[in-house]
Amino acid sequence: MTENFLQFPQIDPIIFSIGPIALRWYGMMYLIGFLAAIFIANKAADKSNGLWTRELVSDLLFYGFLGVILGGRLGYVFFYQFDYFLADPLYLVKIWQGGMSFHGGLLGVIAAIYLFARKTNKSFLSVGDFVAPLVPIGLGMGRIGNFINAELWGRQTDVPWAMVFPTDDLKLPRHPSQLYEFALEGVLLFIILYVITRKPRTAGLASGTFLIGYGVFRMIVELYREPDAHLGFYFSFISMGQILSLPMVIAGIALIYWGSVQQAKLAIKGQKS
Repeated sequence: MTENFLQFPQIDPIIFSIGPIALRWYGMMYLIGFLAAIFIANKAADKSNGLWTRELVSDLLFYGFLGVILGGRLGYVFFYQFDYFLADPLYLVKIWQGGMSFHGGLLGVIAAIYLFARKTNKSFLSVGDFVAPLVPIGLGMGRIGNFINAELWGRQTDVPWAMVFPTDDLKLPRHPSQLYEFALEGVLLFIILYVITRKPRTAGLASGTFLIGYGVFRMIVELYREPDAHLGFYFSFISMGQILSLPMVIAGIALIYWGSVQQAKLAIKGQKS
């Protein structure tokens, strides 16, 4: 009876190929997200009254790119495929076999922000606040790439928009959870951060809001997303994605609190002087 539900559109994951070289939609989505982030970051730098320059933006994005790649791979292997790593430690560098983790990539970016802040004598919070509004763009494009690849689909359902994915051997109607993540982690989170960063704010508010927003949205989507087959549920009800997202929410709240405390200290110091 799957014909009563939406069928996944026939999308070739390869845009074009020349010999062994192929340009895939998945990679194109991330490229679009990266270029959009560069554009927005440069515009923000131009309006920063000298606090940021396009050269600094270029350096920051290079640091961030390395953080995403290294952290994303390490996170995927240690969070999701640790058994593979124990059996074959070289699996860690076999990136061509696929496998990147957002939460690992986030840790990599946080490390990159810390190193960049030290190098440029900027505060960790100010760099984090500059980066936070750029991230949802890449997240959203990545989820579109997941959808085009017909991967990371949702749980079985009978909602009117349920979709049958060709990569699902059971051919069950499922939530198109990739599109849910695109809407929440990409579009809505970008809008929230855009509104926040348009006005003066305490340090840490933008980066803290990002952590809270992504953590909450990811935990919501995980209610509809099919868990990794080799992991399943922990304690029969919680997924790895939810386990990894909960600390993000806590860290986001702590970051906003820390920023407000630092702001209050500066205000008191200013009054005394």
